[in-house]
Amino acid sequence: MIRRVLSAGLARVRVMRPAELEPLSVQEAVDRYVEMVRAKTSTGQFSPATAEVYCRDVATFADLAGGDRMLDDLDGADVDAVLLAFARRPDGRRRSPAAPGAARSPGSAGAPVGPVQSAASQARFRRSVSVFFRYAVPAGWVQLDPMRAVTVSARQRGGLRAERRALTVEQAGGLVGAAQRMVGEGPGRERRRDQRTELRDALVVLLLATVGPRVSELTRANVEDFFVNGGERYWRVFGKGGRTRDVPLPRPVVRVLEAYLEEGRVVLDRGVEPKALLLSWRGRRLARGDVQAVIDRVLGRVEPSRRRQVTPHGLRHTTATHLLAAATDMDAVRRVLGHADLSTLGRYRDDLPGELEAAMRAHPLLDDAGGADAVTGAG
Repeated sequence: MIRRVLSAGLARVRVMRPAELEPLSVQEAVDRYVEMVRAKTSTGQFSPATAEVYCRDVATFADLAGGDRMLDDLDGADVDAVLLAFARRPDGRRRSPAAPGAARSPGSAGAPVGPVQSAASQARFRRSVSVFFRYAVPAGWVQLDPMRAVTVSARQRGGLRAERRALTVEQAGGLVGAAQRMVGEGPGRERRRDQRTELRDALVVLLLATVGPRVSELTRANVEDFFVNGGERYWRVFGKGGRTRDVPLPRPVVRVLEAYLEEGRVVLDRGVEPKALLLSWRGRRLARGDVQAVIDRVLGRVEPSRRRQVTPHGLRHTTATHLLAAATDMDAVRRVLGHADLSTLGRYRDDLPGELEAAMRAHPLLDDAGGADAVTGAG
């Protein structure tokens, strides 16, 4: 998506290539590029979410490549080294469950802390760097695109295959159950009343696990986006491409939403973000980067046998997988998730343990009342 958007936005730039090279350091080129992206965002050519991801990726590239180096000096081997360094970089969204807060284990100098970058994150980063250089060539910052000489493979990047993202029934049930139990907790003594976020955290997890919104859709949600029609509570989700969808909320989620609006949000409201649904304890709109921390806090309440680390996008996969496994109409699932094309669901449908076995036990050509004999012609 980033590649398509940026390619369209930069089409005019590629037509004219300057005759002379403008020597720029990596940091100078990245700073100019970020300015261009932000300018196009202000005119509506890029979405804020796309711009945020892209600016973060090129800033990371400058950090790993060395901001003081000349951009035109980078070759394929240098970019290979950056891609490998990014792949082994700890994922800041998640902590290692074995050693939370620990810097490094003894005897493991240079080893990454916690989970490293997922295959999807590596692919996104590579696309971002590729588009950056495709802009740099016609802009006159480099003579040749070093991405054409990149040789590092997915195997070397550690991105052969992403871990299955959807939670199993037991794992999802443990997470949802932990979130629901947080609703009935009384005020504690460890924090001031205006710093307690249990109701908000429970709502975040339940919306992600049952409705499957994109994390940007969740953090952009306003109180006024939740309305009642015909006795049903709906969430008007403002999605990608300016599209909106009205999603009915399950009744257990509605109860948590109402409790949060009546009790939880009131104590967090400082009047800074009067419309935002999800607030930090400082009264500001919850940021995208805070959502993973919320999930991790709720996961800490799940019994170890049912606990598995998961990202916000992994919960989106969980929603799609379990709705489809329950034989929910595919078009209804598409509308819940906000996909424009039905074929996109194929990427969100993950395998579940025991699914094939259950399907074969309920085979339509066989039954316990002699269906096998009917098939073989016996009797």
